[in-house]
Amino acid sequence: MSNARILVVDDEADIRDLVQEILSEEGYAVEVAASAAAARAACARLAPDLVLLDIWMPDTDGISLLREWHQSHSLSAPVVMMSGHGTVETAVEATRLGAVDYVEKPLSLAKLLRTVRGALDEGRARRTAARSVLPPLLAPVGRSRLMRDLREQAKQLAPHGAPVLIVGEPGSGREAFARYIYSLSPRSVGPFVAGVAASVSGSDAEAALYGSEEGGVVRKGLLEQAERGVLFVNELGDLAPTAQRLLFAALDAGSFQRVGGRTAVPCDARMICSAQPGFESRGPEPFRQDLLAHLNVLRLRVPPLREYAEDVPDLLRYYVERLVEDQRLTFRRFSVAAQNRLRNYPWPGNIRELKNVVHRVLVHGGAEEVALEEIEREIASQSAADEPLVKQDLLALPLREAREHFERAYLTQQLQLCNGKVGQLAKRVGMERTHLYRKLRALGVDFRQSED
Repeated sequence: MSNARILVVDDEADIRDLVQEILSEEGYAVEVAASAAAARAACARLAPDLVLLDIWMPDTDGISLLREWHQSHSLSAPVVMMSGHGTVETAVEATRLGAVDYVEKPLSLAKLLRTVRGALDEGRARRTAARSVLPPLLAPVGRSRLMRDLREQAKQLAPHGAPVLIVGEPGSGREAFARYIYSLSPRSVGPFVAGVAASVSGSDAEAALYGSEEGGVVRKGLLEQAERGVLFVNELGDLAPTAQRLLFAALDAGSFQRVGGRTAVPCDARMICSAQPGFESRGPEPFRQDLLAHLNVLRLRVPPLREYAEDVPDLLRYYVERLVEDQRLTFRRFSVAAQNRLRNYPWPGNIRELKNVVHRVLVHGGAEEVALEEIEREIASQSAADEPLVKQDLLALPLREAREHFERAYLTQQLQLCNGKVGQLAKRVGMERTHLYRKLRALGVDFRQSED
């Protein structure tokens, strides 16, 4: 692995120099540390791909340092132990703590290079395995023109390193598109770190974003955990003012300093954020415009499911297969009538709600074919009267009640757009004013208060 970053930790200068010379000639980027304290600092700064760690050192022995890294999860790189007089017990303990191999001194050139290549391969395998446990929905499902175009837009955004703001309703699959962009980008070799904006608040906000260090123990914050990868911030509108200030400072300076630390840490994470439409002005305080300028360089709108309802049958099949495989549930298929009903359902909770419906249907069990009646029972309680008109399930109501429900919601929302002026409303909806007054009274729409 050319240009892999290797840290050599050994208190013997001759060993450090020899290993550095050998590995540098092989094309590796090598840094050395003479003690556990120097190793901690180097790991925090370098983020190595491999650590060669001596067992016997004067300040802290290699096993103790390995245990520290193992318990704090502060090192993701594979570790190879080195020792001239190790024991079976130390080798077993090192393996238990995550070391991938063990080399003896005096070092054999061939054995050292073979071990380094094997350990680097192990590190790559670990990263691949870590990525494989990401949600399988890397390429968002759907054959509609809208979804094909959206996937193409995501592919165009992926190669760039600029931040991306993904805007859409809750449950619409914003994180799936974030992971899709990540998987197609050069940063897919690095981590995908997902954080919820609301969780970065209070007195812990700085440590959550920047990390901390105390007594030589480094705990990485979100920005550092995502180094060389992607930091995904979900629901950006929930980011507290303090966290907004901290994030802006790091992005604007290109670096940050851990709580308790004294050195600047480079900010090397691509930012991908999700937000609801209009989030900038929804909170008690307006969102920082300078931070928004950093995060809104590239923008992707993820539509609500009701805008591409023709993909509902494909999504139903996808989630049935996924849940059957992941949770060992009994397979069931949706009848044509059930699929058609769900295609015409407004899905106020979007894809997340669809997945939950499929999950409940499979958990409850029944005949292999999911009938229309079962679907009607599942979604009967889902529609809320105060939902926007486009999200209300009028098909669940009798014709007369659905018509009245529609007219009331339609005229109420249109009246709001006309600032409560019935004269403007009459022109907007194309009704004679006297007839409109009678209609508003019959539907119980309080137009007098609006007019005042």
